[in-house]
Amino acid sequence: MSEPAQACAYQIRPIEARDNDAVRDLIQRVMPEFGASGPGFAIHDPEVQAMFDAYQAADAQPGRAHDRAYFVVTIDGIVSGGGGVAPLQTGICELRKMYFLPELRGQGAGAALMQRCLSAARALGYQQVYLETLTGMDAAVKLYLRSGFREIPEPMGQTGHFGCDRFFLLQLS
Repeated sequence: MSEPAQACAYQIRPIEARDNDAVRDLIQRVMPEFGASGPGFAIHDPEVQAMFDAYQAADAQPGRAHDRAYFVVTIDGIVSGGGGVAPLQTGICELRKMYFLPELRGQGAGAALMQRCLSAARALGYQQVYLETLTGMDAAVKLYLRSGFREIPEPMGQTGHFGCDRFFLLQLS
């Protein structure tokens, strides 16, 4: 008789400069699993090369309020997932680059990171959270629906992710 699988102990924390390479590698490893490696997908966004820098940019401009947050999920200190929020339109942020390595999936980290991102969105003063995904990311879609997102018929804003074919919006309150 085999032993039941042990849940992994993960930690969620804000991204740090030392995480740049690990987050880039995570995104470049996970997105192709879902066929999201060609043009029109977030894997090609310039920020992927230096996520810490991209999510700290708002702090570097005097007089500009911080408007974004990115978190990493670690197992034994190793970055195994991540996700964040950044501005899309006035009052609306986008849930961005939320991905997990296979060993982290199914452990509750997605729901925990989602709550951390939604809490950050509220604290940053956003009224709505938008996200884009694609057909085939079924576990992600289930998480979005459980988190209160509703599917909308077309994209919002100019994300440049024309490869995505499913769009969701959440009203924060």
